[in-house]
Amino acid sequence: MKKEEAIQRIGEIGIIPVIRAANAEEANQAVEAIHAGGIPIIEITMTVPDAPALIHEVARRHGHRVLTGAGTVVSVDQARACLDAGAEFLVSPGLAPAVVQCAHDRGKLAIPGTLSPSEVMEAISIGATLIKVFPCGNVGGPSYLKALRGPFPTAALIPTGGVNVSNAASYLEAGAFALGIGGDLVDIAALRSGHVDKITNAARKLVEIVKSVRDASTKSTSVAK
Repeated sequence: MKKEEAIQRIGEIGIIPVIRAANAEEANQAVEAIHAGGIPIIEITMTVPDAPALIHEVARRHGHRVLTGAGTVVSVDQARACLDAGAEFLVSPGLAPAVVQCAHDRGKLAIPGTLSPSEVMEAISIGATLIKVFPCGNVGGPSYLKALRGPFPTAALIPTGGVNVSNAASYLEAGAFALGIGGDLVDIAALRSGHVDKITNAARKLVEIVKSVRDASTKSTSVAK
């Protein structure tokens, strides 16, 4: 998949679930639960043991049904390993110009992490199309994202860290391009205890929230015209 296609898919769905599973079986169960809830995107972090192997397994099993990405990518070596494994996009917790360049050289999407306005400026300068804001919840949440949107009205920002069902609408209303959501969606404890439906229901609720906020925004824009 080309970079532009990945950007379009993320924009359409509006949610990037972050998976921190212990093994391939857990990862695949989580992917199935998330997909059943209407989210065909997942991000497997490099903090998971043998993450490239998990990415390869998920990409092999789920093919084009699920857009598979790698998270917490902090080096070129990791970037190459994840892309070779089948990752269609890379996400970093902070600015990593070399990772962005590595992805761009392969025609793939890299989403660098930022927090301050200076870091957003740097991310834009290195060619980032989508920009992660992390940990957004610790520095003001939706109100902080809205403040960042002031000087960067066209930046496609993805708040991550502290995003959940209860505040997802507020983040979207503040101008989020998409939402990065980890444990509040991909509840590994629920998965291990056999309550897979908890993950599916949370995914379904988030999909409904994205649709509701976007429909309201479209209606408001139409009325204004």
